[in-house]
Amino acid sequence: MSMLDDIAGCARAGTLYGIGVGPGDVRYLTLRAAGLVCSVDVVAYFAKRGLEGHARRIVTPLMAADRRELRLEYPVTEEVPVMDVSYQTQIAAFYRRAADSIAAHLRDGRSVALLAEGDPFFYGSFMHMWRRLEHDHPVEVVPGVTGMSGCWTKANVPITWGDDILSVLPGTLAEDVLADRLTRCEAAVIMKVGRNLPKVKRAVARAGLLSRALYVERGTMEDQRITPLAECRQERGPYFSMVLIPGKGRAL
Repeated sequence: MSMLDDIAGCARAGTLYGIGVGPGDVRYLTLRAAGLVCSVDVVAYFAKRGLEGHARRIVTPLMAADRRELRLEYPVTEEVPVMDVSYQTQIAAFYRRAADSIAAHLRDGRSVALLAEGDPFFYGSFMHMWRRLEHDHPVEVVPGVTGMSGCWTKANVPITWGDDILSVLPGTLAEDVLADRLTRCEAAVIMKVGRNLPKVKRAVARAGLLSRALYVERGTMEDQRITPLAECRQERGPYFSMVLIPGKGRAL
């Protein structure tokens, strides 16, 4: 048994593991997460149609050629608005099918690692599997470094000082709502930027925070980009993008 196996522990039969794979660099996986990715019977992951899948790409260095994989392909992503009834119906049905596929492996005694970008319990699709399966099967959640933590670290900005209140806001909020929320916090992280980037920038400006805001793409990855939001001219960001507004705290 290697030192990694000894520290990380082996996978248990018939158990679902929610594995936080971190913000993008495989070196940010915990020892427990890396050990399980290497030892489970099945590695499962969500992916957009026609693409490899972000979480799967992150763990590529840990995957042997003969690993058994379960690809769970979203029927829709950005083609239909999230609040559209069609989107909700298709995604709900997809999550039911995905849970059934995972459950079949668990019933046959196979251990399954379901990969999740960042942390499994933070804006992750894993939570929909956890809700459907945790009453009938053993489930262990392995926490991961969140995308926002990776981004503010690579941007070299402490996010909160002293009694600063940190707000985590989705960029999918209406512009008025987002601007209002931003006026009532000392520090903020805006996630789900993507096509919402122009709206997010306007909301940050309306809240008087544009001078402190940073835009981060693909934090911790080789092609990461960090720039003041005020200088950002593009119309949309990639999947791995967010806006950071560091707190100021009290001068000591």
